Formats: sequence, C-alpha cells, structure tokens
Amino acid sequence: MKNLKRFSITSVLSLVLLLFYSCDDNSDIFTVSQPTAPVLAGLNFTNIELDAVNTDNPALTLNWQHADYGVQASINYAIQFASDQDFTNPVTAATTTGQTSATLSVSQLNSAAGNAGLNPFEWATIYVRVVSSLGAQNGVQSTSNAVNFMVFPYFNYVFNDYFLVGDATAPGWDNNGNNPALFRDENDPNIFYYTGLFANNGHFKVLETKGLWQPQWGTDDGVTVGTNPGGGTDPERFPYGGGNGIPQGFYTFTINFASNTFTFEPFNASGITSPASLTLQGSSTANVAMTPLAFDGHIWYANNVRLTPGDVAFVTGSADSWGSTTSFSGVATSGGGSIPVIVEDDYDVWFNDLTGRYILIPLNL
Repeated sequence: MKNLKRFSITSVLSLVLLLFYSCDDNSDIFTVSQPTAPVLAGLNFTNIELDAVNTDNPALTLNWQHADYGVQASINYAIQFASDQDFTNPVTAATTTGQTSATLSVSQLNSAAGNAGLNPFEWATIYVRVVSSLGAQNGVQSTSNAVNFMVFPYFNYVFNDYFLVGDATAPGWDNNGNNPALFRDENDPNIFYYTGLFANNGHFKVLETKGLWQPQWGTDDGVTVGTNPGGGTDPERFPYGGGNGIPQGFYTFTINFASNTFTFEPFNASGITSPASLTLQGSSTANVAMTPLAFDGHIWYANNVRLTPGDVAFVTGSADSWGSTTSFSGVATSGGGSIPVIVEDDYDVWFNDLTGRYILIPLNL
C-alpha cells in the first residue's frame, strides 16, 4: 500500500484542490488545509460469530467523527479491514459520502474477513479503520485510528452447481439418481461443460438441485437456453428442443448461464483409455476409491467424502497423479500438482478422464 502523504505546516496553504460546482464561474479554486483525520469510535463488543443462515442481518455498525478539510465539501469515507494492525493488505468493504456511520450486513462482514485473509470457521482478530478523501479521484486521503475485534467467519460458497437428467444420460429421467455433475469452468463460474457418452435417440435437461425439478434448463429452439425457476412452463429438452433424439455417441455439451447459450458437438473419444482404477489421495483425506459410471466409464465419482483443508489429487492404478492448482473445479493434468481444498465439508467429487476436468461439490456450505 502506498504511504499516505503527510504535509508540514509550511506546506498547508500550498495544497490546492479544484472542486467543480454548478456556478457561473466554474474555475473556483479552494485551498485545503491539512486534514484532521476522522476518529473511529470504539466498539461495545469484542467477539462476533457470523451466522451463515441470516446473512442479510446487520452485523456491525461503525461510527466516526467527520474529517476536517477546512472547506465546505462532501467527504468520502472508505471502511477498510485487514488481518494485521499495519493494514499491509487492506480491503474496502463499503464506502459512503457525507455520512459518519455505516452498517455492514453479516455477508458483507464475512466477505471482508475472507478477502482480508482470515480462515473460515476459526476465531481471529480483524482490524478496521476509516479512510477519508475528497472528490471523484479520492484525493487527499486521511486515515482514522484502528479498532479491532475477534470474528468467526463462515465460508461463503458463491458457486452454483448443475446436474444432468434425461434418457440420453446415466440416470434417465430420475432427478435423484446420482445425476452426473456438469464441470464448472475454472475461470468463469457461468460456463459449464460435460463431455461424455449420450444414449441413442435421447434428450436431457439440466437441474440445479438433485431431487427437484425446478429450477430446470432446456431449449425451445435448439439455440438458446430456456429456464423454469418454478411455477412456469417447462422448456423443451436439449439438444434440439424436442423431436428426434441424438445418435448415440460422445459429445461435449457447453452451457453459458450468463448469455443463455449452449453448444452440443461431437467429441472424438477413440484412443482414450480409462485407467483401471482411480483413487482420490492427498493431505485432505484418507485414500478414497472412485467409481466409474456403468453407463460411461470415463466419468468417475465419489460421494459424500469428508475433506479437510489441504490438497487432493487423482491417482491412477499405475501411480500417475493428476492435479491442478484451482479449488472446487478445474482441469487436472498428469503431474499437474495438487488441488487445494480450502474448507472442510462433505463433498461429491467428479472426474472426467476424457478431459481432465474435475469438480468438488460441497454438500453443506
């Protein structure tokens, strides 16, 4: 973080800010004195445990005395958090203009704690301060005193997960039959992939929650994605919006939930041999044998696996280790390192040996 400039008494009157107002002469110049920093009031508590259920409830109200810049101007305030009292890597949780108080919700405080580097489900000290500034460019910053308290964050799992259902897929039209997961893009959480075998003359849809029919996704025109979040008319089935099903074979289905588009293209799986066995291994778990789908032996799964913070990799019977550096989802490669597990939970784990894609879906977050 850049050090905030300090001004000597002799330089006070040399500091000039141009503030633009709607007046006849918009070249008015205002001289700003050395600012008096805002003063952050102490807190009436020392510990706060964040509730992962009622995330919109207020968690923290901060009050401070106005900074004084010696001119009539609207003063900006940024509420910053850090894991250390030096604010080595501060994060801004909220901003306000002209106010001397701010209330943060449970989710805002939890996000601030996570972004500041605090681990979920552990008590830790967090520091907070207020930084004042002027103008759209946030010039002439001045920093308040800092206060601190102990916080117990929860883990904020921000991703959605999706599953296949339909007579072209392994579970058929059973919406709670170990439905294969779509594999989320490691860089764009709106994009999902599934490469595998699809049955002859079949169709499929996408579900968000196993055991529930809504929300569901399909297509009415074979080009765009249609959705029914509940209570409306169901969209038709992928990939053609009804009519004849697809010829049996391997395909890659890609869906973008941001643009509501999808593609369904043939995939050449010839020459790709599945390993004889596959085991989930690493510091996060005892060795867990994964099971290939009987319908498509390239798709492997292990359900309800307890993982602790650490790492995992997919290890074949010939001791070839497949891994990556992205948590929750990504593309594993042979010798690609270990997949980080950043929060303890029970997970459904899926791996595709055609593409190396994997997804770890927490069941309780």
